Amino acid sequence: MKIIFLRLGAIFALLAVLFGAFGAHSLEKIVSPDELHTFEVGVRYQFYHAFALLITGLLTYWRPNRYLTIAGWLFMGGILLFSGSLYGLVLDESLGLSLRWMGPITPIGGMLFIFGWGALLRATFVKVKEGETVH
Repeated sequence: MKIIFLRLGAIFALLAVLFGAFGAHSLEKIVSPDELHTFEVGVRYQFYHAFALLITGLLTYWRPNRYLTIAGWLFMGGILLFSGSLYGLVLDESLGLSLRWMGPITPIGGMLFIFGWGALLRATFVKVKEGETVH
């Protein structure tokens, strides 16, 4: 379980670089400046939380506890719902899809980020015995 958040963090960071490059070099030609800004917000928050996943993964080696596991899954869910819904809302017309239903999902993703940070904070208060592991 420890390695999963390191891998997810690396995957989401890699994708953020790809999405950022796509936005900077291709997307600006097909969407409005406001939509491009929205897309960039999704990339930025994806990057922040990819780093949060990496930090969470590293902390599981030092202070393993269930709150770190909770934080990691909340960060992952937040990336998918927050950033994913922003990407969908920006690209829906360009892709010929009707994704306006994703609008209400964005704040749910934001709440998952907030809860993830709260779980990460809570994890710092857990006393871990020497040699103990969490599965």
